[in-house]
Amino acid sequence: MLQFHVASKTRRIDVHHHYFPANLNKASSNEKVGWRTPAENLPWNPEISLKFMDAASIDVAILSFPAIASGFVGQENRNQARERNRGMAEICRVYKGRFGFFATLPFLDDIKGALLADGIALSSSYGEGMNATYVGDAYYDPIFAELDKRAATVFLHGAQTPSSTPHPHSFLGVPIIEVPNETFKAAAHLVVTGRKRKYPHARIILAHMGGSTPFLAARVAVLSRHMGCALSREEILEDFKSFYYETALSAHETTLSALETFVSSKRILFGTDFPAASSEMVGWYTKNLEDFHATDTGKLTKIMGTNALDLFPRLQTDISINQLYNKL
Repeated sequence: MLQFHVASKTRRIDVHHHYFPANLNKASSNEKVGWRTPAENLPWNPEISLKFMDAASIDVAILSFPAIASGFVGQENRNQARERNRGMAEICRVYKGRFGFFATLPFLDDIKGALLADGIALSSSYGEGMNATYVGDAYYDPIFAELDKRAATVFLHGAQTPSSTPHPHSFLGVPIIEVPNETFKAAAHLVVTGRKRKYPHARIILAHMGGSTPFLAARVAVLSRHMGCALSREEILEDFKSFYYETALSAHETTLSALETFVSSKRILFGTDFPAASSEMVGWYTKNLEDFHATDTGKLTKIMGTNALDLFPRLQTDISINQLYNKL
């Protein structure tokens, strides 16, 4: 296992940490999209994550189940979402102070059944193929209006949506090359439709540093404006900068340099993508993040944990977490 570089005063909150319930056949579902969840992490249970978290000096992991990106409106979807949320809530109860969770919503077209929680996980789009609808669509306005009213924290993750052409190689499966692009497409959709600006109090975290967002935001600013977007170039860029960006499987000198010039360090959060990724992979990206900020430990401390406390006030009141952060 790659050793983690652990700074004694740097506390860590992992905002991208997946929950795989016992009835999820993750190995089988992976075959469809071209990804191998590390065998040592399956079948997953909380103890696997805790062992990893202790080795990586991660104090708290915010669990999320991959969003229900396809399905039908109805009670079955609601029951499935409720079952997953109860499972994550039970883990938080048993391992108090070590886990939080983003609630899983029913298939998002079920507007009535979706308005359930403050901290939620969203997929970039809902539905399949040509029938898929991105989250910036007007149809989902009631959901975003509620999230905005609650100043909810939202974890936006790219859907595992195949491209119109096959992925080019078995080494370049959907999670590697398509999922980050889906995150960017959803973010861009929210911006150019004006919904990011319309619902400014919903605090949206983009998975994997927003995919290609830091690199393509300026392209959207000019070309989408040309195509009729009502926002000015400056407004489009401003709205892209109002997202939060987490580092899971993305931290490298090149990407971190781009992100640092694009958004305030207050909007950068630490993430791992465990258990979908191995501890060795996570360790490589974490070392990159630490090395990049080696001369600015204050900024590293914010990214690793204290920025997340602003989004998850419950952690502020947990006695065990307060004891950890009082040492900063």
